[in-house]
Amino acid sequence: MKKKHGHEEPENHERWLLTYADLITLLLGLFVILYAMSKVDAAKYAEVAAALGGVFGGGGKVSVAQGSSGILQLPMPVVPKERQEVQKQVEEGLGGDLKSGRITLSTDERGLTLHVAEELSFSSGSAEPKQEMLRVLDTVAAIIRRLPHDIRVEGHTDDIPINTVAYRSNWHLSVARAVNIAYYFIESKDFSPEKVSVAGYGEFRPLVPNTSDMNRAKNRRVDIVILNNVE
Repeated sequence: MKKKHGHEEPENHERWLLTYADLITLLLGLFVILYAMSKVDAAKYAEVAAALGGVFGGGGKVSVAQGSSGILQLPMPVVPKERQEVQKQVEEGLGGDLKSGRITLSTDERGLTLHVAEELSFSSGSAEPKQEMLRVLDTVAAIIRRLPHDIRVEGHTDDIPINTVAYRSNWHLSVARAVNIAYYFIESKDFSPEKVSVAGYGEFRPLVPNTSDMNRAKNRRVDIVILNNVE
């Protein structure tokens, strides 16, 4: 008696189509999500940009490309004219010190900052301003005293520890230096105490890594910040 052989199913060579169809479906979903994310509410973005511009003292404009699908042209930062004028006066008054590198300028969202190196401002381990530093302070005071901006004096050191009778740490030294400069502005240059603040950061906010004597010299400094706080 002959044995009956079971019917063998033919091999399906088109099963790859299922995987391919799943992949296409996933890609379509991804493109839909990306398209939805690219639709920006221009009105809301403009409100946020205007608010940030007010905080940072800028006046940048926000616009939407005509005929576009909500793609925004981001605002370029605008430096207030008053700050430009102040910076120009500071550069003219301290030209020699700026060229020598003993004073450098920088700007950020806080305002205009004068970085005064220790070699110009203080003797090592001391919080008493040098005569050269007083000359710098006189020049700066003549420019900024009548401005409506607040002034912040910040002391900084390098990472070499200090432990003396007068100063237990770099924090103590940096605060003392900032306070003495603030007092000079208030007592000798008639600055309003309400508009002057101080901070001491010790070695914890360096301009450059404390990896060499040259870098440490750059980090031993006092910063005078003309703040962007005008309404």
